[in-house]
Amino acid sequence: IIYDNDSRKNAEQTQNNAEGESVTELGGREEHTTNNRMELTAAIKALEFASKLEAKSLPALPAGRQAVRQGSKPEATLHTDSEYVMKGMTEWIEGWQKRGWKTAAKKPVLNQDLWQELLKVSEGKEISWKYVAGHSGHDFNERCDEIATSFADDISVDLYNGPKSGYKISL
Repeated sequence: IIYDNDSRKNAEQTQNNAEGESVTELGGREEHTTNNRMELTAAIKALEFASKLEAKSLPALPAGRQAVRQGSKPEATLHTDSEYVMKGMTEWIEGWQKRGWKTAAKKPVLNQDLWQELLKVSEGKEISWKYVAGHSGHDFNERCDEIATSFADDISVDLYNGPKSGYKISL
């Protein structure tokens, strides 16, 4: 599972590689930004992280050979409590592209740079976008909110990176 959090203003993301044998939490912050930009940044960073993990897991090939993955795409599930990211990727983005990155009201799409970057890191992947209601007792979301809030408030927070068996949230 790659988990995109409830990133608040100036908070970046938390990702949990819970399907594998380890869990890695990440976070970050930016000055003078919006929660929507950070939600998009979180999704981008989560997918970039997943791509790095996948690249490490592929077997080495002799020089000059390329891997061909017959009939399969890398898979990822991205959970988010951001309706903005969820609807953007599952409902709005095709229309924006067809209209030259304009909304239905013919206004420029906000955060176009990040939407385009998210599209780029999504290419060639089979991504399942899952909505999680925020502040509803979902353990992963609560942990992500804790990390995001700490980063937003510039408060130190311990990020877990280790075996799944040692992670405090039941997977």
